[in-house]
This record gives sequence, structure tokens and C-alpha cells, in this order.
Amino acid sequence: MKNITFQNEHRKKHFEFFNGMNHPHFNITANVEIEPLITYCKNHQLSITHSIVFLIAKTANEITEFKWRIRGADVIEHESVQPSFTVNTDTSDVFSFCTVNYNANPSIFLKDAKSISESMKTNPRLEDEEGKDDYLFLSAFPWVSFTSMQHAMHYHPSDSVPRISWGKFFDNNGKLVMPISVQVHHALVDGKHVGKFYKNLEIMTMQPDFFLS
Repeated sequence: MKNITFQNEHRKKHFEFFNGMNHPHFNITANVEIEPLITYCKNHQLSITHSIVFLIAKTANEITEFKWRIRGADVIEHESVQPSFTVNTDTSDVFSFCTVNYNANPSIFLKDAKSISESMKTNPRLEDEEGKDDYLFLSAFPWVSFTSMQHAMHYHPSDSVPRISWGKFFDNNGKLVMPISVQVHHALVDGKHVGKFYKNLEIMTMQPDFFLS
């Protein structure tokens, strides 16, 4: 973890402008082509959900701005950010958070995700570790191919953890696509960073044999 100091005067003004807003977040929803990933997961008996979580986490960890967080008057950069995603539970009709430490090795990550997900089904939790903000909050919404989404979050003080959700796959002119929503703090993440996220994620979903093997 390291502190970030904006040396560029315009970048500093950009941060201060959006950080001073009551609602400094923006949300983009777009479709990502998913068929090669689904086929790969089925052929290799991999969890589709855990594979999506891994690729989202890998994408975010490779974009510096997705690893920045606001702490009071400071901006810090985490070495890596950990996906905390929703799983269904056996004890209730509402979800549990499931946090898995990010590992760039897909085999290790997918194994850990499977184990921790199973334990959360019977021992659910919603609480984050106090003082910890190196999360990526992820959620699946498989019932609807949504076109927009707004997440619950703290505004005072503002929460700078990105929220990323994906919805029901659907056919779009002969291509199987997945709607994915990305909600970020505008003082840290700009439109071109979110655009890079979508571009890089789709590269991975289209070449799963390279990124998941």
C-alpha cells in the first residue's frame, strides 16, 4: 500500500471537484460478449460464476485507478484488491458476501472461491472487516438482463470501493452477451478507465483458454 499525491495540477483539481460532491459516483452499464467463456467453463467443468469473478478481479487489479481508495484527506493505492461477491445461502432467502483473496493464478483462485463459497452458504456474513477497504464489491443478478443499476452505499463520508454487477446473459444479434454494471468514485476513476475495464474484460472473456488455464 502506498500514498498517492497528485503532482499534476489539473488532476488534483479533478479529484477535489468530484470529491466535494454529495454523490461523487457514476455508473456505466454495457454488454460484454461471453459465449467463449461459457463454452470453456462447461468444457472444463469450471464454475461460471467463479470464473467471471476471477476475470473481473484480474481486470480491476490491472488498472491502477481501480486500486485507489480515499481515506479521509488521503488517497492510497493497494497492492491488490480482493473480490467480495454475493452467494446464495442455505439459511436465509438473502445473500451472503464471500471474500476471496485475489490470486493471479486462476487455479488457486477458483479452488479458494469454491471452498469459501461453500462455507458462506451455512455461515453467511455481511460485515466487512473494520478499517479494510481493499475490496471490489461484486454481485450477480442472473434473473434480468438489466440496462442500468444503482447500488446502496455510504455517501457521508463517501465510499470509494467500486461496485461491479453482472446480469442474465442474452442473445444480441447472434452473440451471447452479459450486461455488466460498473459503479465507481469519479474523483478516482474517470470514464476512460472504465472504458479500459470493459475493453480488457472482453478480451479475457473472448480468450478464456489463455486467461483461465
